[in-house]
Amino acid sequence: MYYTYMLRCSDNSIYTGMTSNLEKRIKEHLSKSKNGAKYTKSHNAIKLETAWRSKEKSLACKLEYQIKNLTKQQKENLIKGEKLSTYFKGKLDCRRYRNINVKPINF
Repeated sequence: MYYTYMLRCSDNSIYTGMTSNLEKRIKEHLSKSKNGAKYTKSHNAIKLETAWRSKEKSLACKLEYQIKNLTKQQKENLIKGEKLSTYFKGKLDCRRYRNINVKPINF
């Protein structure tokens, strides 16, 4: 399984990434480990907002790319539960992604 996820940072910005191990990757961002993203180290990631599961790495990468090209308001709408098809119909086969319930990750 692969995951595309959105993190909230302390400056209210949103970071989007993809991984095959969601819990490990989020802990890397939150703890500012050497393996965390440069962006989340300088913007101080504070929590996982939402994530989608897909079976193929290429699908997760495509979704990450498409989300990164959205406006801040559109990203906020996805976090609030708006469906992917609202923004990506014709660009992605949205049936191949499953939104997952995110739980607070403690480290």
